Amino acid sequence: MTGTFEELVGSDEPVLIDFSAEWCKPCRKIDAMLNQLAEELDEDITIMKIDVDKNTALRKKYKIDAVPTLILFQNSKQLWRHTGLISVPEVVRAVNRAL
Repeated sequence: MTGTFEELVGSDEPVLIDFSAEWCKPCRKIDAMLNQLAEELDEDITIMKIDVDKNTALRKKYKIDAVPTLILFQNSKQLWRHTGLISVPEVVRAVNRAL
């Protein structure tokens, strides 16, 4: 996907952002979950990872104090947010409720 972060989260298509860091062990566990989530939600949502250590401006803007933090955006609005580990069924339910 191309474009700026603002264009991405400002689109009509929902976007789930995984704010994580390379040094974070729970973040690595989220990686496998995100692959499964992408299969379950298929074309309904875009899923993207952002390294908070490489994107400090976004970390500050969205007040990411701990990783992993998942935020669901659509039309520039935060629809849902979760910090810490979470299961695929929990994310699917949260996304479906938010949309």
